[in-house]
Amino acid sequence: MKIKCVIIDDEPLAIKVVENHLKEFQNFEVIETFNNPIEALSLLEKGNVDALFLDINMPKMNGLDFAEIINSKTNVIITSAYREYAVESFDLNVLDYLVKPIPFNRFLKTINKITQQVYLQKGIQKEEDSSNESFIFLKVDKKLIKIKFEDILYVESLKDYIKVFTTSGNYLVHKSLTSMTEELPDSNFIRIHRSYTIAIDKVKSVEGNLVEIATTKIPIGRKYVNHAKRIILNID
Repeated sequence: MKIKCVIIDDEPLAIKVVENHLKEFQNFEVIETFNNPIEALSLLEKGNVDALFLDINMPKMNGLDFAEIINSKTNVIITSAYREYAVESFDLNVLDYLVKPIPFNRFLKTINKITQQVYLQKGIQKEEDSSNESFIFLKVDKKLIKIKFEDILYVESLKDYIKVFTTSGNYLVHKSLTSMTEELPDSNFIRIHRSYTIAIDKVKSVEGNLVEIATTKIPIGRKYVNHAKRIILNID
């Protein structure tokens, strides 16, 4: 399934940056770009756009005003050089807020958000489509690897990197454990130590302040122990 994107920005260079980032993802397609919101209105009203990358300060119409009137099924991602509009933007239920210049690592988080949201929307509309599985893209070396949430066993922090342990292999990623944990669904993932986030359903046993996943025993940190055990052991 192709995720259809539109970019609206009055700066051609800003449009080019987003286009170049999107080219790294095969399932994303830029169907049109515009220099002002008014020109894009008729296309967006058709409801065939999955994601809109929208600047704020533009001639003829402000991006935030425009976000209020477009099709509610379109996932809006604000792209702005100004941080001060972030709170106002999220009041409009935008999916994400990117501050220019947009680094690729931050853009990758947005891609994961869009993918999960679009697949959720499509899944609601077509429940029989079993291909809509939850996953995340992680940048390993120079390649983007698709990893299903259900395959993740646990994640270990290694200073500026994390190591993601899965049922099919392990991946070293330049990312913080905090950032990774935020991107995992909290319905099945929990941080139990400053260095570990685990998949709750992969826990085989709990012994003292250790949990066993696969053949590995992982410590529960002192400040996490009460909350972690309550969640893992399903204690109300």
